[in-house]
Amino acid sequence: MASEGKEKPEVVGSKQENIIRARKGKHDQIVLVLRVVAFLATAAASIVMGLNKETKTLVVGAIGSNPITATLQAKFQQTPAFLFFVIANALASVHNLVMLALEIFGGKLACKGFRLVIINILDMVILAVVAAGASSAAFMAELGKNGNSHAKWNKICDKFERFCHQSGGALIPSFIALLLLLLISAISIIKLHNQKLTTPHHATTP
Repeated sequence: MASEGKEKPEVVGSKQENIIRARKGKHDQIVLVLRVVAFLATAAASIVMGLNKETKTLVVGAIGSNPITATLQAKFQQTPAFLFFVIANALASVHNLVMLALEIFGGKLACKGFRLVIINILDMVILAVVAAGASSAAFMAELGKNGNSHAKWNKICDKFERFCHQSGGALIPSFIALLLLLLISAISIIKLHNQKLTTPHHATTP
């Protein structure tokens, strides 16, 4: 009878560990899907913004009845916020690609607990970089659309409509990726917590 009473805690503990392992497997699958979508979103954002360029011939003056025209070009490189946006999303794409490779091929690597900590830190760093890039680009897009009457900055979207529309189109997948990266970071923290729970604790005898 005494031996049966001693075995019960071990059975309960093994069941708890099995539940945690099952949850960990589900978390791994969710993170894998989220990283694929986040990679596609950040890659799309950087490509759409990186290809953003528009050339227009505008009338800038007149001599008598003869108009004076000038050919002007709007490119993303001319705006530091848009340039940083492209770099930030490209970095996030590379990061997610590397993390996907680790998730698929690095399952047998040692020091899994330490690896989870490093991945979690990198996820949060990339999250902050993408948030900064998307926010700065959104501010410049709003400035280009509406201008700033207090600073006497004129809007340009009435002249370069396609450039502005493409800039806004690049912001959409970037903010989607930002939300996905936030979810990935939260799940990584949960995985790290579960890793600590499944770590065996060696009891010491008095």
